[in-house]
Amino acid sequence: MKTSQINQLCVLFLTFSVLILSCSDIEEEEVSPDNDEATPSSSYAETNDWILRNMEYYYFWNDEIPLSPDLTLQPISFFESLLYTFNETSNPEGDRFSFISEDADELLASFNGEETTTGMEFNLYYKNETGSEIIGQVIYTIPESPAALMGITRGDIFTKVDGQTLTDQNYIDLLYNNNDLTLTMAVFKENEYVALDETINIYKTLVQENPIFMDSIYVQNGVKIGYIVYNQFIPGPNGSESEQYDEELNEIFSRFKSSGVTELIVDLRYNPGGYVTSAINLASLIGIGVSSNDLFIREEYNSTLQNQLERAYGEDYFNENFYSRTGNIGNQLSRVYFLVTNASASSSELVINGLKPYMDVYLIGETTYGKNVGSITITDETGDIDYALQPIIMKAYNSLGNSDYSAGFIPDVEISESREFVPFGNIYDPLLGTALAVISGSSARIAAISDFEAPKLLNSTISRKKVTLKLQPGIGLNQQ
Repeated sequence: MKTSQINQLCVLFLTFSVLILSCSDIEEEEVSPDNDEATPSSSYAETNDWILRNMEYYYFWNDEIPLSPDLTLQPISFFESLLYTFNETSNPEGDRFSFISEDADELLASFNGEETTTGMEFNLYYKNETGSEIIGQVIYTIPESPAALMGITRGDIFTKVDGQTLTDQNYIDLLYNNNDLTLTMAVFKENEYVALDETINIYKTLVQENPIFMDSIYVQNGVKIGYIVYNQFIPGPNGSESEQYDEELNEIFSRFKSSGVTELIVDLRYNPGGYVTSAINLASLIGIGVSSNDLFIREEYNSTLQNQLERAYGEDYFNENFYSRTGNIGNQLSRVYFLVTNASASSSELVINGLKPYMDVYLIGETTYGKNVGSITITDETGDIDYALQPIIMKAYNSLGNSDYSAGFIPDVEISESREFVPFGNIYDPLLGTALAVISGSSARIAAISDFEAPKLLNSTISRKKVTLKLQPGIGLNQQ
């Protein structure tokens, strides 16, 4: 195996994938499996050798990889056999997030908010406490998507797909495929779900999502309150070199600033993560007194990779600073309010943790997902191997050295969404209403809002999203 040169790679910070680094040319130590001389008869040998070399080099827990892994296994099973797997009792510090994809191109496209979909994001709930039947409830639809064009809106409920009642046994086959959908709609009435004599046919197509869903300014007792719904950390459309979405975010905050906004509510309830550059961009628009001289996060890798990067680039390589942004609104704020749920993950949590040393961060909603580690997207540059690897390779710390949110951030006010969703921006939304009540000091209003009851969540399309975060160059293993 030849000594490798540096190639560009991506490290991601999100629900299933995390931060991006990239590269310049330096020599690296040769990495080869213990049984490099062996020639397994398995047709998977070449793919598995490629998997093993990358895992031995990048994986955060590379010292836990088995000494003699079985190279004859099918690649997905082989990848999983290398993992330092999480176990709540025996290995609570283990790996919960590394994964492998059979289609690198599809994975990379999804990282940029582009996928074949109806454009309908939804939660799946159990219909009752004891049965297996489930119902779907739309949490939002992407503007101009097939679902939006068919009139599907936030809060709509469905109980059947293609005429089949949804259960916890069939929902994956019915919903998570590339087929068009026929939904049987329902309503929640008198504490039960009632099916309607209405079906809606929705086709699937390639959809590009703008992560900025909406923004608004409220005036409450003379106080101007900025509100923004931000659903992914994506700088620009897939396949584009532009930073269109980051620039739109900058324009919104500049408008907040010039309008005299002194309170800020950032809605990350459905944001599973995304590009680190976009996370830094958002934090740089919010933080009090922050500039490019201030540390946002610091990264830690396995000891071999850590030492090599430090020798090549020095200690500063591991630091990611804020950006200097003219639209920064921090000096007009006393604190920032984040609306969060268990779907708020990775880069969403990165922003929360990175801002904590610089200002009062107030959380409303549910405990966040709990992802304080980062992964890298690895694909085969030759095109001979279709798989993409997403192994955890780093851990992120804020400027105070804190990275203690693997169990998620606990909200200051704990509240769940009601069974009956209202549109984003509606003051009767439980999370937004609570934030407005906290700002106004209306404890009675908070108590009234807290009476909402949440159904038992089984699954969500948000938890299945995979997005990317791209930073500047870092170090890479030659994959040829």
